[in-house]
Amino acid sequence: MASYSSRVRADIARWLQTGLIDASTAGALTRDVEANERGSLSFGSILAMMAALLFGAAILIFVAANWEAIPRLARVAALFAIILAGYVGGAVLKMRDHAAIGEALWIVAAAAFGGSIALIGQMYHLSGDEASALVTWGAGTALAAVALRSNPLTVASVGIADAWLFLKGFDYFGRTEFPHLFVVMAIALFAISFWTRSQAARHLIILSVIFYLVLLAMDHETLQVAIPLVVVSALLFAAAIFAAGTVDRILQLGGRLPLHALIGCLTGLAMIQFQLADEASYTSGFAIASAVAIAGIVAAIMLGGRESRGLRWVAYAGFAFELAIIYVVMLQSMLDTAGFFLAAAVLLGVLALVIIRIEKRMKASGVEGARA
Repeated sequence: MASYSSRVRADIARWLQTGLIDASTAGALTRDVEANERGSLSFGSILAMMAALLFGAAILIFVAANWEAIPRLARVAALFAIILAGYVGGAVLKMRDHAAIGEALWIVAAAAFGGSIALIGQMYHLSGDEASALVTWGAGTALAAVALRSNPLTVASVGIADAWLFLKGFDYFGRTEFPHLFVVMAIALFAISFWTRSQAARHLIILSVIFYLVLLAMDHETLQVAIPLVVVSALLFAAAIFAAGTVDRILQLGGRLPLHALIGCLTGLAMIQFQLADEASYTSGFAIASAVAIAGIVAAIMLGGRESRGLRWVAYAGFAFELAIIYVVMLQSMLDTAGFFLAAAVLLGVLALVIIRIEKRMKASGVEGARA
């Protein structure tokens, strides 16, 4: 799939060929696209990152395998030397216009720091568990990301925070405290992502917060978590659609807030449906939640589907899920199922016909206005 900048260049060439713009305007637009084009990861950069991770793993495994044969002071010195060499060497290479290799060395240093926490803790029999080690590792990686203004290190720190959330979240069956600390982590990392210009980290944080809310709903009252999630997600979706420029200037998500808001809304509705599924035979709560979900999916496609292919795919997946859960939970016979699907098909078909007619009239009026 062509990138945004490639599509814009193709449009500029087409506009120039059809005479909509002159050569000087086309040149100015092309230069502006090139000046504001985001640097994408090249294949070499991806290989460099993979090599860095493998190199870091190899060093840590080698040290761990020969742990007893290495003197204690030499062990500590070797681990800190790897961390220092990774961060300093990466900074030097990045200043010399070798950004991919420099970032890869920073990943090696961050991995070495995490391994050092485990190995030194084992060597000196320090108290603590894996979750505490992950917090220390994530905090150190986040500080390095701030100091070096590194996008990959910011993403790595978010990944470590997610690992901690997963470990603590699924350990609540053991009656440990719920990981509310993740809210503080998410806020701090979201703020750091603006300093490090890491849009990828912001996307990952938003999805992680949705996962946190799912865990919270599993541990607490489902409806008390799910209903606010649906409401807030719907409000964010509306803001992202009707005030797109302002919202994106604040959050800097590349116009993808509607996609995240739709995921949050569908997740909350799914939790509500699972909670009300057992009562579907004698209450209307499940049917209302299902109707709201389908209406929300249709509204999302109408309002934001044209601009976002990802949003359309999420909406289609959500619609398929709704059909499946309605069939399994609410409908008791094949005849009822067929009747429900027929009614839904007629309703959506009429709605599609109305929308198509409105779009044709809008296009026709736009063409007449352009000719005038």
